[in-house]
Amino acid sequence: MLINTTNLNISYDYPFHFNGGLALFFRQKTLNPKSDFHSSKALCQRSSMAIFGAMIARAYSSAATRSLRVCVVGSGPAGFYTAEKMLKAHEEAEVDIIDRLPTPFGLVRSGVAPDHPETKIVINQFSRVAHNERCSFFGNVSLGSSISLSELRQIYHVVVLAYGAESDRVLGIPGEDLSGVHSAREFVWWYNGHPDFNQFSPDLKNTDTAIVLGQGNVALDVARILLRPPAELATTDIASHALAALRESSIRKVYLVGRRGPAQAACTAKELREILAIKHLYVNIKQADLQITSADEEEMKSNRIRRRVFDLLSKASSSNQTRPSSGQRELHFTFFRKPDKFLESNDKSGHVACVNFEKTALKGSAGSGNQIAAGTGEYEDLKCGLVLKSIGYKSIPVDGLPFDHSKGVVPNIGGRVLSSRDVDQLEDGLYVCGWLKRGPTGIIATNLYDAEETVGSISEDLKKRGPTSKFASPKPGREGLLQLLENRNIQVVTFSDWEKIDSEERRHGSLSGKPREKLTNWKYLLELTTK
Repeated sequence: MLINTTNLNISYDYPFHFNGGLALFFRQKTLNPKSDFHSSKALCQRSSMAIFGAMIARAYSSAATRSLRVCVVGSGPAGFYTAEKMLKAHEEAEVDIIDRLPTPFGLVRSGVAPDHPETKIVINQFSRVAHNERCSFFGNVSLGSSISLSELRQIYHVVVLAYGAESDRVLGIPGEDLSGVHSAREFVWWYNGHPDFNQFSPDLKNTDTAIVLGQGNVALDVARILLRPPAELATTDIASHALAALRESSIRKVYLVGRRGPAQAACTAKELREILAIKHLYVNIKQADLQITSADEEEMKSNRIRRRVFDLLSKASSSNQTRPSSGQRELHFTFFRKPDKFLESNDKSGHVACVNFEKTALKGSAGSGNQIAAGTGEYEDLKCGLVLKSIGYKSIPVDGLPFDHSKGVVPNIGGRVLSSRDVDQLEDGLYVCGWLKRGPTGIIATNLYDAEETVGSISEDLKKRGPTSKFASPKPGREGLLQLLENRNIQVVTFSDWEKIDSEERRHGSLSGKPREKLTNWKYLLELTTK
């Protein structure tokens, strides 16, 4: 007899073994994936249905053998693309996406610049994935504190880590800890309303000069936000605290500093074209820096993007006014410089006042086809009151996860995690995707191809191991996760809860002519989901 249990509110005991055979009995329930999972009432047994308990338990046990329980850690592009591919490739898969934030979408929400709304359209696709009846989102669940990796691996057949990079590379030079020296990530999370940085307060008032170290897309983003007229940002979803600070900003000069030359600039033509198009902006590029060598030509010959970027820089240099007018905002592209140390202000103790740079020259790199920057022993100072280091994001390892600290990635083959005990062995059922897999490179779409590879590896492994493998054994999956989190008093934010946040942000935004007003207070975000 077939019984539709979708909306039944029935509980039963399900044995769950982990940690060396310790048996825990979870109070299980057949749940509607879109119901309010963190409500204690939703987990209560209805006495009127108790007589069906044994029958449902048998049905669950049978279904569990057929279900592939998958957990994706991280709800950014890598996480959602992985979930989407898994749902399409495996009709028996039940996919849960967990994230430490109460809001989904990762860097699409907290990393994409507010004046790039077209890039955020991918959120619509991710929302459709979250609404799939075999997929659930659980926010405010932190890997390592809410639940351990080993526990996830016991609860699920497959665990895919796609939590990206939430830290920064460091230069390791003197003065890096001075006030006024920040990572570009911190600045980006601040203006994008990330709840971890709602109290962050970069000093934009007491200096007219900012130095951005790096010339990639993130570096251009932060420079553009600093230089673009605040009135143009007022109609975006920029955080209100950032917009207020930018309106009062005294910064008029931004230096984009790179170790190598214009032929090696790491940005895309689209990003460069956008910052060069800012109205009434003075752009300074030294003609001497645009002199290229045969080695430069060879590099650009094999890289169309670099050729386009170089051509745009050359055009901007030749068409520019010779000097800025009074009060005009300035963008200076500075090449062949690497920071040697940050110098402290004489007037303001503990605050940066200057960056000491060593001039560089390019040298061939054996076998790589690219040139590297080498110091020349010549130095110069550049005064400033704000430094933003855009030198790369860095992933953070968790307990029980093999990790290559020098590369900042999880060692893997096609997304399969390599064992830390034996490089020839794979971690059973553990996979990786996105920046944690390849490093902090690429665009949003890069994660699509990355997810295809990882899901392809999972599918191959499932075929190889067959019906007698651990994948065929029942796993508690979603129900086990939710029971464990409830036992630890973790407030889980479901996708329907996120939609409450989304609705409130849109409502607030409409009052000031913005697409949304991001809510940045952790406590308020969680309170809102319970209303």
